[in-house]
Amino acid sequence: MILIGAILLAIYVLPSPWGVIAVIGAAIVEAGETGFWFWLSRRRKVQAGAETLIGAGGVVTSACRPEGLVRVQGELWAAYCRYGADPGDAVRVVSRDGLVLTVERERAGAPA
Repeated sequence: MILIGAILLAIYVLPSPWGVIAVIGAAIVEAGETGFWFWLSRRRKVQAGAETLIGAGGVVTSACRPEGLVRVQGELWAAYCRYGADPGDAVRVVSRDGLVLTVERERAGAPA
């Protein structure tokens, strides 16, 4: 966008030597910005799939006594909670068996 603005500025407003300098400067800024965003997007590998749920936090939506529903990363999952959890409790995903997540309550203390 900066490059387009510099080209228009060079054609319609700036005198001869300054127009060329503006276009070259804008091209350098555009190249630097492109390089920065490319570097930023390549820093970390994409994480996708159900395997990424392990260790994620969630909230119980339907009582897990021992089976119920939890919302993890914005999605509703069937869950198994060995010691039980009530709606609204914060849980952490421990493992996954097919489409059923095994969760534990976040707060420390004895099981209910």
